Amino acid sequence: MDTYLITGGAGFIGSNFIKYLLSLQKDIVIINVDKLTYAGNLKNLKSVETQHNYTFIAQDICSRENIKKIFSAYKPDYVVNFAAESHVDRSITDSEAFARTNVLGTQILLQTSLDYNIKRYVQISTDEVYGPSLDGIYFTEQAFLNPCNPYAASKAGADMLVNSFYITYNLPVSITRCTNNYGPGQHHEKLIPMVIKCCLEGKKMPVYGDGKNIRDWVYVDDHCRAIQLIIEKGRPGEIYNIGAGNQMENIEIVKLIIEKSRYIGKKYYGFDLNIDESLIEFVEDRKGHDKRYALNTDKLKNELGWTARMHFDEGLEQSIKWYMDNKPWLFN
Repeated sequence: MDTYLITGGAGFIGSNFIKYLLSLQKDIVIINVDKLTYAGNLKNLKSVETQHNYTFIAQDICSRENIKKIFSAYKPDYVVNFAAESHVDRSITDSEAFARTNVLGTQILLQTSLDYNIKRYVQISTDEVYGPSLDGIYFTEQAFLNPCNPYAASKAGADMLVNSFYITYNLPVSITRCTNNYGPGQHHEKLIPMVIKCCLEGKKMPVYGDGKNIRDWVYVDDHCRAIQLIIEKGRPGEIYNIGAGNQMENIEIVKLIIEKSRYIGKKYYGFDLNIDESLIEFVEDRKGHDKRYALNTDKLKNELGWTARMHFDEGLEQSIKWYMDNKPWLFN
């Protein structure tokens, strides 16, 4: 029976990955290690918390001795590192926390994984390590790293460490670099739930700069499926880009959410949301705000046969319905 050590498993993507794993395989053990910062929420895992093969441990991955104790007690076969400080705005005001968790925490996990001879270490990274992409350019896994904010720089540094442990020690590692995730249960500091929250409150919706920054959006379940495929079939030492090909300007996303929220509120809940595009408020642009991210995902598709299954419109509607059904999530 394989044991998975999932770090940052109380966060949005990590918790969805844990639930996906448990739905896929019954003969596994999952150890979820999470510091429970503002973005970590055990309510994400309410549906699995009583399962006999799931254990939660409140711990900081930067605590070297405690991480060693966890490895010693549970002897994981696989380590999947979601644990990270992850919000760009926060990294601009407090870069030290990002360097500590994202770089030092990764080093501790890598060294301990090496000491305990694990089968595979997976680093969950981000498309932001590549920096901005010009129109028509899609970064492959071999692209030069050009991070433009402290968050992206800390993730790029972690990726370099992961690669060094493969080259130096032959630790079996994989790095995944995914585009923007969305779906039910995401923290409302992120764009899509933030705008949904503003729609429900009838409040102004802040949009950075001119709103024309372009991102690719992947539904969180599709991301989780890609990670598991990489664990099972990915080649050690390789990087895999993950993206769904849903490139849209931020302002397009905001307008679409307004339209769909009005429609869904009326059709499914019988109420009229008194909202329109006049609530959009353009604010001073974020420092170091990359204009466009774009990934070439041919490697993942050709080697492992992965393609995104969720159409963006459908995924967005499902997300809006979920937040309307779970309003306390947005307002607590």
